[in-house]
Amino acid sequence: MALYLGVDLGGTKTEYVLADDAHELARVRGGTIKRMRTDAHTAEENFTKAILELEAKSGLSVREVTRSCVGAAGVTVALVTDWIRKIFSERVGGSLILVGDVEIALDGAFFGGPGVLVMAGTGSNVAGRTPTGKLTTAGGWGPALSDQGSGSRIGQQALRDTALAVDEERKTMLLPAILKLWKLNEFNDLVAYANQIPAPDFTRLAPIVVACAEAGDDVARGVLHREAEELAHLARIIIDRLRRENPETDWVPDLAFTGSILEHVTSIRDEIVEILRRDLPDLKVVPGMVDPILGALWRARHG
Repeated sequence: MALYLGVDLGGTKTEYVLADDAHELARVRGGTIKRMRTDAHTAEENFTKAILELEAKSGLSVREVTRSCVGAAGVTVALVTDWIRKIFSERVGGSLILVGDVEIALDGAFFGGPGVLVMAGTGSNVAGRTPTGKLTTAGGWGPALSDQGSGSRIGQQALRDTALAVDEERKTMLLPAILKLWKLNEFNDLVAYANQIPAPDFTRLAPIVVACAEAGDDVARGVLHREAEELAHLARIIIDRLRRENPETDWVPDLAFTGSILEHVTSIRDEIVEILRRDLPDLKVVPGMVDPILGALWRARHG
């Protein structure tokens, strides 16, 4: 029986799935093993704990694995890739495929085929694959330069729009909600807290923005609307790039979504589709949310 191991290596967690040719046998979530985010000792401890749990759940040894695929951000960084190759050669059987996290996410949606994937969680990115297999991306330049629609960006924009509402003497539910979350007394406290160095975790504000928007707050709704528009713009950039490879046809690549923001904030996801379909009425959307680790497993199975 051939065994395959798919790994989605994130900055805060790592997911593993062990499978044969037809069935998923065990799935485990552990701490990050990304060497840019943690030291070698902690990474090895996290890896060992996850592998032991995977073996206990499946009753199989990872030494019997035929092929593994690891998807990770930072695959061009030697510190990341060298450590992954070393630990897998020591602990896991078979060959190793090491690709970017964008690639396994695309495989999870389109199984090697063309399409466009919008990703938004703590950060964001939009990626596409042409019919000839070429990868292309837009956004994904980090919180200082892009990350449209991400949890961090939503939190930052909420603060800016709340400050503007104060200047305009408009009421918004965001202000008391943010003050409560951060245990502050008044707006001047918020000014000092938000501008401190290092900055607070803006992603914590995203659920507040969503709750206020759902309760009818115009400022919060405006934040989510703007982020949806900006993600839709990036998606259209990628769609147009892919369509240029087939200028003689009316082909429109399918669209898929992944990431915690797009999973939980349906208004952003729905608005992206609505905006794109104004000019591309034939746009098809992959139902549900893409699970990137299934893309890693698909690539491990197919080589």
